[in-house]
Amino acid sequence: MKISHIEHLGIAVKSIEEALPYYENVLGLKCYNIETVEDQKVKTAFLKCGDTKIELLEPTGPDSTIAKFIENRGMGVHHVAFAVEDGVANALAQAEEAGIRLIDKAPRKGAEGLHIAFLHPKSTMGVLTELCEK
Repeated sequence: MKISHIEHLGIAVKSIEEALPYYENVLGLKCYNIETVEDQKVKTAFLKCGDTKIELLEPTGPDSTIAKFIENRGMGVHHVAFAVEDGVANALAQAEEAGIRLIDKAPRKGAEGLHIAFLHPKSTMGVLTELCEK
């Protein structure tokens, strides 16, 4: 797979409204997009830090994977997302061929209109890894 850059860092928070003052007022970043991804049961807020984005992830229900993450591990870094130049489907095939456990067998729609897929942290040195393409 051909990775071009870190697309974003996903950070699980209980409340975007409560988290934004830290990122905006203390760190000086600006939130430029808030959206809900219904099928993932998550509300997202995006901030830019240079060429990399920070994605705040707020659960929209108790059965959300983000709610379960926060319950088990607390708020904090949830995943690292890499932009792939040769397509998410191709990257998934290469990862699976290399013995990496896939969470997603095929790309799906994510926030900001990206095509995304996740690799299981048990196969990626404990880091939930997201692959993205525009």
